[in-house]
Amino acid sequence: MSQSLAKVAIHFVFSTKHRKPLLDPLELREQLYAYMATILRENVDSPAIKIGGGEDHVHALLLLSRKFALADVAQEMKTETSKWLKKQATGLKAFSWQSGYGAFSVSESNIDDVKRYIANQQEHHRKMTFKEEFRELCRRHGLEIDERYVWD
Repeated sequence: MSQSLAKVAIHFVFSTKHRKPLLDPLELREQLYAYMATILRENVDSPAIKIGGGEDHVHALLLLSRKFALADVAQEMKTETSKWLKKQATGLKAFSWQSGYGAFSVSESNIDDVKRYIANQQEHHRKMTFKEEFRELCRRHGLEIDERYVWD
């Protein structure tokens, strides 16, 4: 085959350092999501399908480029948005994301469900903390986590 084709949907999840609720107000989050979508599209050829989250974390559903490794996409997304956030308010000058992330594959048949899940984060987190949510995502995807190292 002379053409290389790929369609790999990935659901990234990561939090602010120590899960501090720094992504407030909602207007800041919306601007962050728009900027993140631009970074994903222009810097790593991985267009966003849906980005959302809460005051202490982000969910990004995207189509992973066949030209960039998963870790490189995560690093670019987190590095560039961290730089951007530090310029948005004096209270964010020391902003940082947690060092790790979760990345979960999403089948074509589940993309709409994950989009709805991301869109309903505010409602979802009335019932469950970020830590509980992340543990559940890992459980559903068959990933064992070591609690000593997954939280920073």
